[in-house]
Amino acid sequence: MLVQLQYLRAVAALMVVYFHAILQLAKVNPALDATTFVYGETGVDIFFVLSGFVMWLTTSGRAMSPIDFARRRIKRIVPLYWLATLFSAVVALVAPSLLKSTVFDLRHLIASLFFLPWANAADPSTITPVVVPGWTLNYEMFFYLVFALLLQLSETRRIPAMFAVFAVILIACRLLPETTVTRFYGEPIILEFLAGAVLGWLYRQKVLLPKRWAWAALIIGFAFLFINEALMPPESRFYAWGIPAIFIVYGAVSIDFSRLPFIGWLNYLGDCSYSIYITHAFTLAFLRVAADRLPIGILQQPVLFVILSLVLSSIGGAIIHEITTPRRKVAVASRPPA
Repeated sequence: MLVQLQYLRAVAALMVVYFHAILQLAKVNPALDATTFVYGETGVDIFFVLSGFVMWLTTSGRAMSPIDFARRRIKRIVPLYWLATLFSAVVALVAPSLLKSTVFDLRHLIASLFFLPWANAADPSTITPVVVPGWTLNYEMFFYLVFALLLQLSETRRIPAMFAVFAVILIACRLLPETTVTRFYGEPIILEFLAGAVLGWLYRQKVLLPKRWAWAALIIGFAFLFINEALMPPESRFYAWGIPAIFIVYGAVSIDFSRLPFIGWLNYLGDCSYSIYITHAFTLAFLRVAADRLPIGILQQPVLFVILSLVLSSIGGAIIHEITTPRRKVAVASRPPA
């Protein structure tokens, strides 16, 4: 097991939690100019590159049918996401003030359950599902569909075919009349999955960075991710945010982490990263409601609010992970052999 992938999953998930915590803080304390501290959205870009890498790594050199691949991905993604989606829909129906980013709409709910892009009824300018962070899963499931179909090709043809498929999709979405579908799938962010798959191929071919350059790529990647998020708009995210994410993943997988101290808690949060990502919106909504209703403004203190957001989201995600993950699979959190 590449333990650094677990570390990156944990870091990416907490980056997204921090990003949404700052947005919630702006609602809790409007007098605070929270936009100055808005960072972490780029955790998604790390996730996408990681996803492409892991999908290549877990299928390369082994026979796997598209059906088997799809079954594994659905088993991993769908149950928790559907539970979160249905729970959000119920809350939006009976207590709409609790989830300000969601209103109940049956067509929107059905599209969300089937990972179809749909304008959010609460904000028609955005293409997000009922569980707003789930917009990334719409891209993930689309990538899984393409990847599964390409498993029928020989391994040497898969990456060139993936290049061709994504190129056709992006060009077609630019040429066709603008719709929700063409707007969503016409975003070059989908190329981050392709970049991750290429990194997976390089890893399998043992084309890795020397140790010194790997650490430099990792550090520079995070530095430019932070800088570019402050300077560059989301419209330029593929190259402004995606390229640093590629540097981060390539640098990390080129380093032999078995020779470094093992960080058990970070590895465990990597296991829980999907649960943290899906459930943290509920934790932040709870904190926002608590901050509005407490007689004192303790939760309106920025540092405390952010710390509580990170800690409670991690705890909540870990609890859900333990409930939804079979016990025999938790063993992956143990230290890999040196």
